[in-house]
Amino acid sequence: MKSEHEIQSEIMLALSRAGCTIIRTNVGKVRTETGRIFIAGPPKGWPDLTGFRHSDGQLILVEVKNENGRLRPDQKRFAEFIQRFPVIYGVCRSAEEAIKLIEE
Repeated sequence: MKSEHEIQSEIMLALSRAGCTIIRTNVGKVRTETGRIFIAGPPKGWPDLTGFRHSDGQLILVEVKNENGRLRPDQKRFAEFIQRFPVIYGVCRSAEEAIKLIEE
């Protein structure tokens, strides 16, 4: 079984070749010199990949899962929230699924 990281890389390459700009959404925690915790990145539940389609500027958000992966509760809430807006959003388990997502 492929890891989500491998699938994510394949999706990024496929969408780039299909005329999209796609970036990995990085998240991390850092302890500052004063001991404060700094959380970098978007809010919990934000998808793994963010980008846009060159042909029309349409926002693309892709949550990457392997064949057994399931959405966490915060990811489910985000999916329900984002459906209200005119963006391309989907959960993809392969590069082929991601290409279908942007072509719909």
